[in-house]
Amino acid sequence: MITPRLDIAADIRQAHAPPGWVYNDPGAYRVLLERAFRLSWQIAADVSDVRIPGAVHPFTLHEGSLAEPLLLTRDHGDTLHCLSNVCTHRGTLVCEHPGNERALRCRYHGRRFGLDGAFQHMPEFEGVAGFPSPADNLPRVPFSVWGPLVFASASPAPHAPLERLLEPATRRVGFLPLAAARFDAGRSRDYLVQANWALYCENYLEGFHIPFVHADLNAALDYSAYRTELFEWCNLQVGVARSDEGCFELPAGHVDHGQRIAGYYFWLWPNTMLNFYPWGISVNIVRPLAVERTKVSFRSYVWDTGRLDGGAGAALDRVEREDEAVVEAVQRGVRSRLYGRGRYSPTREQGTHHFHRLLAACLNGEGG
Repeated sequence: MITPRLDIAADIRQAHAPPGWVYNDPGAYRVLLERAFRLSWQIAADVSDVRIPGAVHPFTLHEGSLAEPLLLTRDHGDTLHCLSNVCTHRGTLVCEHPGNERALRCRYHGRRFGLDGAFQHMPEFEGVAGFPSPADNLPRVPFSVWGPLVFASASPAPHAPLERLLEPATRRVGFLPLAAARFDAGRSRDYLVQANWALYCENYLEGFHIPFVHADLNAALDYSAYRTELFEWCNLQVGVARSDEGCFELPAGHVDHGQRIAGYYFWLWPNTMLNFYPWGISVNIVRPLAVERTKVSFRSYVWDTGRLDGGAGAALDRVEREDEAVVEAVQRGVRSRLYGRGRYSPTREQGTHHFHRLLAACLNGEGG
């Protein structure tokens, strides 16, 4: 079955939102996994997962969908590596549990690799022609460290390097002590949302619903000053506080200096949210599991525990549950044969329109 073409007009005043099939069609779901997620940068792990030489940390990129087995290691020279976690002999997982190792040894037939992925030894292979070769090494995977986070991509799109993707966030919040943020397991959890991943993202990308869905958050924010800024592969929502409580202390020369900024909400194509508060970072990773099922992982990284319970960054669990309920209602609605294509608010839905333009380009094979 051929996925229909999706057209989203560049002028938000003329544009119509996607029809319901975008969120319900299995073909569209598979196309977006391949064209958007496979080429994207994803949060793979925390730097603390591989803190000391010899540390190994297996993980799955695109867990629940494309499911690529990867491995972070820190070799004994203290260098970080991201590798395929699939043995180059018969395809077994090389490393199944985090820990500390001198080398990587496949438990199936004993093939051994260094922590840098280089082939070292294979029993019973005497006489094999052209062996070993570079193909016997574990493939290296592009990755980068940003603050407390490790980003990786098994197939990064050449037109969207990670530095370019993160540049707007680096420029806006680079004054914050990002490297000092520590993972807080007590404030982190997963949510299962019975809705298409794209519906969750587009809900995140507009503040239009805040007065109607989030009473407590609306009380903390000045809705009239809430704004969205668009970039090539990401966008930013700026939350301005009603009072001086729970605001950033912005350095002189900062573009927002003199404003009561309560939160910076960055969305990275296609599915990552980095939310910055005076206390630290709340990360949302949106993982597609099926056409109408999504796992959202909330991960908190804290540098100032004394500011956790004030301002827009408080009560995040309640905000998430409110979003979950409304997004699931939308999923039920877009199944309707009577639903057509909505229009956009030019002042409140710029981020959602931007997302839909990128989504359409992917579906149509034009980029993403």
